[in-house]
Amino acid sequence: MDNRLGDMQIFLAVAQSGSFAGAARALRLTPSAVSRAISRLETRIGVQMVSRTTRALSLTAEGEVYRERVSGLIAEVDEVERGFMAHEEAPRGPLRVNASVPFGTQCLLPILPRFLVRYPAVRVELALADELVDLVEARADVAIRIGPLRDTGLKAKKLGRSAMALVASPAYLAARGVPEHPRDLARHACLQFSFRRSLDSWPFRIDGALVQRPVEAAFLGNSGEVVRLMAVAGGGIARLGQFHVAADLAAGRLVEVLGDFNPGDHEEIHALYVGHQRMASRIRAFLDFLEEDLELPQRISR
Repeated sequence: MDNRLGDMQIFLAVAQSGSFAGAARALRLTPSAVSRAISRLETRIGVQMVSRTTRALSLTAEGEVYRERVSGLIAEVDEVERGFMAHEEAPRGPLRVNASVPFGTQCLLPILPRFLVRYPAVRVELALADELVDLVEARADVAIRIGPLRDTGLKAKKLGRSAMALVASPAYLAARGVPEHPRDLARHACLQFSFRRSLDSWPFRIDGALVQRPVEAAFLGNSGEVVRLMAVAGGGIARLGQFHVAADLAAGRLVEVLGDFNPGDHEEIHALYVGHQRMASRIRAFLDFLEEDLELPQRISR
């Protein structure tokens, strides 16, 4: 009989104890049974997981990766069984969340303490990066995406949408002047994203028509946060989501420019997750929490 799950559990016990004998004691097996299980696992996968010497035992690089991935899988199996035994059990276990730097710092981090208080048995692992990541490869449970969604086969839960705005610092505008028309941007320093080089124009509403105006970038940032900080420092004019600059606008660090020509476009905000027939309770709890507790700044709507 194929007992892959049992071999995985034995492997995790070996990794935790650091020896076959320690794993055998923890699992009430014989050391030879533990050794056979590890050999069976290595044969099936085709790589060495455990480095054995007469004095010590350690995991290979492949073993370390396998342990990290299998730990989450075993936790999922345990949660499934607990769900049948106790339907009202509180969510627990690791919750891996991926989000962009702006959304993470401005919207997620301020409310995550409430989630942790509400679900103390859940351990949140938050990774912030503006580059799009693959949920499966990054082993993320939930990813927050802003803008158009790709057809990835993932489930999506809409959290809201954010208006866009052109912003600059008062110091920059005092030194370079306030643009009164989109054509005036030709004499201004414009801040763009290095990962959106194909988007070399900004939309405007001019005489009732939607017009794309070419923009010559004076500065390219590899994240929304870099572009925001450059704008706050007086580096030029940037086009950013309202959720990202709401605090700066309220504090006067940034002001909106060319508001009369704003086309009123929005970027939708979604939580993406891998769809399963039975979603892990910790993921469902987090999605419900975002829907109920996410504090969206002014000019962001559901």
